[in-house]
Amino acid sequence: MFETLQPAPADKILALIGLYRADTRPGKVDGVGVYKDRDGRTPVMRAVREAEKRLLAGQDTKTYLGLAGDTGFNAAMIKLAFGEKADHSRIRAAQAPGGSGALRLVAELLQRTRPGATVWLSDPTWPNHLPVMRGAGLQVRDYPYFDAVSGAVRFDDMLAALKAANSGDVVLLHGCCHNPTGANLDAAQWARVADVLLERGLLPFVDIAYQGFGEGLDADAAGLRLLAGKVPEMVVASSCSKSFAVYRDRVGAAMIIAKDSAQADVAMSQMLAAARALYSMPPDHGAAAVRMVLEEADLKKDWETELEEMRLRMLRLRVAFAEALRRQSNSDRFDFVASHRGMFSRLGLTEAQVERLRTEHAVYMVGDSRINVAGLPEDGMDELAKAIVSVLD
Repeated sequence: MFETLQPAPADKILALIGLYRADTRPGKVDGVGVYKDRDGRTPVMRAVREAEKRLLAGQDTKTYLGLAGDTGFNAAMIKLAFGEKADHSRIRAAQAPGGSGALRLVAELLQRTRPGATVWLSDPTWPNHLPVMRGAGLQVRDYPYFDAVSGAVRFDDMLAALKAANSGDVVLLHGCCHNPTGANLDAAQWARVADVLLERGLLPFVDIAYQGFGEGLDADAAGLRLLAGKVPEMVVASSCSKSFAVYRDRVGAAMIIAKDSAQADVAMSQMLAAARALYSMPPDHGAAAVRMVLEEADLKKDWETELEEMRLRMLRLRVAFAEALRRQSNSDRFDFVASHRGMFSRLGLTEAQVERLRTEHAVYMVGDSRINVAGLPEDGMDELAKAIVSVLD
């Protein structure tokens, strides 16, 4: 039966990571992947390491937890995303295998409750959004989001597209640190988006994968919390991969806000039924460590301190990168990099220019010119900027 199959297209980002690892040139620049420290490592966060020690010392069973996973983790993630003041009686959460698992779990719920609806994705968006939504059988369209020339959000065009969406459609929004562009909505824009969602009867679907990487833990959740206070229903996919640096442990949460507690219970039952069919039960270890970090005061304080150190480092790198590009290009073309937030910015280069940077200068970034700010060399910004300027037309 397998002779009828054709090779699946390679994931471009994963393939690029493989090329980076195989590159033996000194001074190569990882503008592709995950958070890295000054030494080029993706460290285990101090609080997570300590939580794992306590977990191993106290854990006395490996039996199943249930379809929802670690209920303490779920409660802690609800507080982290929605804050203490939200109406928690309307919110339910299920642990999922990473942010991608949370996205797929929510998508399966949407397919059950809104099978004819369209999910609107930002243009551009994280590459895995499209296959995850389509894999659940959902229809997908995109709304304008990013102006590659100015590095700003095409907000008027975005609103116009959403105003044309059909009632019952779903709008996927990045909670903070927009991937791949780094350009975020401000508070006033979030408020206007909320108004359009209400007017058009659209369901917000918030993907929040970088909380704490932009302006801070609470500030990064401000848009999500504003929506939660205005709309009758919404869904959320949250990832711990970045904020807790537990990438390989696959820790995420799928969340629902319903009109009331009874509807929340029904929606949760359907989401857990979908989980049973997809993977049955999520892995425990990473979520248990995150739960301990969020529940135990000493661990939470240390985690917040280290997360803030990571956030401030990325801001410093952004400023240094933008300044180096200004010096080397003698222009303000790349000044927007300093105002973006999170790990990524899209530089507005062509695929040919990106390829030249890889082959001629060992500078790696995704073909759409998404560069990982956290992987940039602190002491080599001018050399990097020179390389980028050298491939410009």
